[in-house]
This record gives sequence, structure tokens and C-alpha cells, in this order.
Amino acid sequence: MDKAKEFLQLSNEDSKLVSRLSVPAIRPGADSSFYEDFALKGIRVDRVEPGLVACTFKVPPRLTDRNGRLASGAIANLVDEAGGAVVHVEGLPMNVSVDMSISFISTAKVNDELEITSRVLGQSGRYSGTLVLLRNKATGEVIAEGRHSLFGLQASKL
Repeated sequence: MDKAKEFLQLSNEDSKLVSRLSVPAIRPGADSSFYEDFALKGIRVDRVEPGLVACTFKVPPRLTDRNGRLASGAIANLVDEAGGAVVHVEGLPMNVSVDMSISFISTAKVNDELEITSRVLGQSGRYSGTLVLLRNKATGEVIAEGRHSLFGLQASKL
């Protein structure tokens, strides 16, 4: 534990440099954030229906591990984003992820094109369950299957 603290400790000079950084807030509707540019850039929404969102995504080098395969964290992020998108109601805040369970079945390499399909499994009150499937578009091979539970506000019934 002490080694970790020592490694993460900033020098006085580094601390001064960090304190001078200016990080502008991102407003809704403003330009994309670093997160969106890094993790989601290149995702294409192909179809949206009630209870279904279908996307395609070409695996970029920036999201691969040292072996050139789509990183498990990137897969988890895609499950989170696609699962949240399928239950999102325009005008309400995004739902909060409560639980995710991901089965990593195969791997995807740089430039593989993936089909990402997100379906609503069910809703009860403010709780929603989704199923997200990542599949290699060329081979049909399943890369990962995620079950994603979310909690959020409901649209007004008025």
C-alpha cells in the first residue's frame, strides 16, 4: 500500500502544474467531450425502434489491448452505452447503471466491424433491464453478451 501511495504522490512542481489546468465544463448540446471522442467515436446508429437500438462499430486501435484485441474495458463501455441508449427517454436525465454482467465469449481485432444490438428485456417502475449483444459483422461470431440493469426517471403520463 505504501508503494502505491508513493508512486501516486505528486511532486510540488507537478502539483502546481495540475492546479493551473483549466478544464471547461461540457454543456448539453456543446461539442463532444474527451470521453466521447476517445471511447465512442466511430459508433454508427443503424436502427432505433421501441425497445431496440442497433449499431455498428469498427474496432479502432485506441481501444485495443497490447495484443491488438478490443479491450475488455472497451467492451464493458459499449455494453453500458448501448444498454443506456435503448431505455433513454428524450428530455429526461440518463438512467444510472445499477448492475452489469458481461460474458466475454470471443475477441475482436483492430478494424473488425461489430454489430451491437441492445434490447429492453423488461421494465418495472423506474427499473429497466437490457440485453446487449456484440457480434462480429463478417463472421457472425458473438464477441460478448451483456445484461445491464438501470434505474431512472420515468416520462410523465400527462
